[in-house]
Amino acid sequence: MTEDDGHAISFLVLRRGTPVRSADGVQLGTVRRVHEAKREHIFDGIDVDTPEGLRFLDAPEVARIAERWVTTTFPAAEKEANLTDRGSRIARVLGNTTSARRAKRAGEGLRERWDRR
Repeated sequence: MTEDDGHAISFLVLRRGTPVRSADGVQLGTVRRVHEAKREHIFDGIDVDTPEGLRFLDAPEVARIAERWVTTTFPAAEKEANLTDRGSRIARVLGNTTSARRAKRAGEGLRERWDRR
């Protein structure tokens, strides 16, 4: 790739909405949440918003975290094998109903409060 992805950064400062790209430069989605193994203080993976829904990208599959985007170790053709589905069963059943949207908003608020504790 000829594009500059910026300086390498820590997973601790990786921002929500940062693009996630495959090794061959195809955008797979954007960062929703970064996971850390709290006790060990190590990077555990990333939740990625994709057109197919929420997916989990495990830490060994991340080649580089930089200012402008996250790069994976695999090409775009292998994304289904490397991105694990993280969507809830309830969300798949209910789809995009009013009840589902309200439950999602309530859950996000609880998650943020839990993370800040």
